Amino acid sequence: MSRLAKTAGALYLLLICAFMLAPIVVVLLVSFSPSPVFDIPTGDFSLRWYRNLAELPELWPAVRLSVQIAGLAAFASLLLGTLCALGILRGRFPGRDGLLVLVLSPMMLPGVVLGIAMLIAFRGWGLRDGYASLMLAHVVITLPYVVRVIYGALVLFDFTMIDAARSLGCSHGRALWQVMVPNLFPSFLTAGMFAFLTSLDNYALALFLGDVHNVTLPIQILKYLDRASDPSIAAIATIMVALTVLVLVTAERLVGARRLVGG
Repeated sequence: MSRLAKTAGALYLLLICAFMLAPIVVVLLVSFSPSPVFDIPTGDFSLRWYRNLAELPELWPAVRLSVQIAGLAAFASLLLGTLCALGILRGRFPGRDGLLVLVLSPMMLPGVVLGIAMLIAFRGWGLRDGYASLMLAHVVITLPYVVRVIYGALVLFDFTMIDAARSLGCSHGRALWQVMVPNLFPSFLTAGMFAFLTSLDNYALALFLGDVHNVTLPIQILKYLDRASDPSIAAIATIMVALTVLVLVTAERLVGARRLVGG
């Protein structure tokens, strides 16, 4: 490939990245604006809207609920996802590939479709409690991320170490706990963080399954946008973007990009 073609390809990729990241950069700049309206600062930068977050009384109950649901959903997904990934990888039964696709399918469906489907299913089962509905739904949407990461890690794991531990007197469960878990701990941590973030910023499920007593952070942000138009929302968005970037960087350092995508 000629140098001109490589340069053109690099410029094209740079333009695509700039186009995709431009809205995030705008939100970041607006969050540091001293203006009471959405405006990009041209002079001084201010932390006014970050300090203003402490003065939003309805924000913090929503944050606590979202963090609680995200933490419980991530924990449940880690347990179920690890068992599911082990069963699919090590099991010997027909339709394993189809089962893997089925487990990962919530990643491919729009959130609105999942929200409506779960609303109809839960009401058909007689489940009308908002908190329980949100918990079950968030486990469904976080489970594929855990399975994807853990499955990619298990593909590279040497299971002969489990056999060696069992030959030394360990039970199968103890061998898994003392050998596999420490070796795959970075993958478990990464999968848990992805599941936590996926649950934390999901609004489609909360829109359909939440109630007046169970208002999550994304829904509270939408409600706040209806009542006010100051850059406090930009400050919240910047914090969530920073948290996402932190998770991605940590995941890349601990697991590596190839294992994250199953390569």
